[in-house]
Amino acid sequence: MGRASTFLPALFLLCALSGQHAGAADATPTEMDPVKAARAVKLADKLRCLVCQNQTIADSNAELANDLRGQIREQIAAGRTDDEILTYMVDRYGDFVLYQPPFKTTTVLLWAGPALLLVGGLFILLRNLRRQPAAESTLTDEERERAKRLLDGDDRKDDK
Repeated sequence: MGRASTFLPALFLLCALSGQHAGAADATPTEMDPVKAARAVKLADKLRCLVCQNQTIADSNAELANDLRGQIREQIAAGRTDDEILTYMVDRYGDFVLYQPPFKTTTVLLWAGPALLLVGGLFILLRNLRRQPAAESTLTDEERERAKRLLDGDDRKDDK
């Protein structure tokens, strides 16, 4: 019982001393700091997964997306601004890594492509509709007269 009585105060003292260092703001990992974690998620939402290509790296489970999220956390921990982190990613992977790339000469087709496809499709549709000849009536006069009687409700047969 003597050992336990000296062991417990020593354990308590060790826990109390280690608790003082855990509260230091500089040593808090990004995952533990809610402000830095929110920044990391916000940045991850702006970057495209280069493997999936239709998801942000925040939504992707691809290994490369995990690596990019890790790079973001490392750069946040290093004290870089959001713009510096995005510039680093663009320098390394190109404008394609941005989920909303900037409008410039190298990305004009990316931005204007859907509109060009829509206009081109409408042009082809209208051109094909104009080329089709108008449907001509192939009914004889007798058939027209019978159809008129049927529409008027007079369905008696002619005595001809």
